[in-house]
Amino acid sequence: MKGILGKKLGMTQVFTEDGALIPVTVVEVEPNTVLQVKTKETDGYEALQLGYEEKKEARATKPELGHAKKAGVSPKNFVREIKADELMNSEVGSQIKVDIFSAGDIVDVTGISKGKGYTGVIKRYNHHLINETHGAGPVHRSVGSLATTGRNNGRIEKLTPMPGHDGTYKTTNQNLEVIKVDAEKNYMLIKGNVPGPKRGLVVIKTTVKKVKHVEPKVLLAKEA
Repeated sequence: MKGILGKKLGMTQVFTEDGALIPVTVVEVEPNTVLQVKTKETDGYEALQLGYEEKKEARATKPELGHAKKAGVSPKNFVREIKADELMNSEVGSQIKVDIFSAGDIVDVTGISKGKGYTGVIKRYNHHLINETHGAGPVHRSVGSLATTGRNNGRIEKLTPMPGHDGTYKTTNQNLEVIKVDAEKNYMLIKGNVPGPKRGLVVIKTTVKKVKHVEPKVLLAKEA
């Protein structure tokens, strides 16, 4: 397994040589810095701690400055751990680039979903609408009955679906295909959508599914 940090830039589309259209998400992947290598001997498990995007020292805390100084690098905006057994030979302070992946790789992408603000149960939990006719009144988008336990003592059970803030939670889109990797311009194209808003941080890892690689798509070359 291997992984890297990047930023979602937005979506576009590309065409294959046989004329098929593929919707893709553009992910910017600048070189990641290895801040720490965790091993079973020292930490009880194996993982790489990666840093992404430079952070001004004036905005970094003392622990962040000390941790970065120990690795011989500048502090980073985003720091994440990745269980990457294929990259465990990396040294502290070294860089991991986007070319660890290639076209045809199948990946899982994790990010923080878009915030949708305060929403009702129809949008938040995909509830059905209440009948809009026969005297239902203006309540067809309401929660409905909360007496689900057979009791009538005014008690609402915990975890009952209710209106509230929706979005901004950690989520993973699995089984996504890498369409293109450009190591010179530091970006990759991933088929379909990935979690989060534009400029949102994403973590790209080898999929946990059985199929790890497929035949890469042959893209239509742009005319000069």
